Amino acid sequence: MRNINMASNNQTDQDLVDQLHKAEPLALAQALANQLAISPMDWHRLNSNRQIRAKEQLAAALVYLLNDCPEEALPRLEQAVGWLNRSVKAPPCPTHGER
Repeated sequence: MRNINMASNNQTDQDLVDQLHKAEPLALAQALANQLAISPMDWHRLNSNRQIRAKEQLAAALVYLLNDCPEEALPRLEQAVGWLNRSVKAPPCPTHGER
């Protein structure tokens, strides 16, 4: 029985891979950006996490670049680099402001 489930999962995985190969790059980038965006419920917990913030900014930059908006992509790329090289820090909470 277990082998049947594994075969089924492998087929499902292959179907997913096939769908990803057929998807438009912009749709993939938008899906990635949505997955990596910090939700309002997670803001306080994750807003200072440099890796997460860099990933979020990099994904957003990719979406702008694929939309032929390099002038919008560049500041997000710079922001991602800033998170990684520690030249930027977390802004204050958007609902609480500076404390």
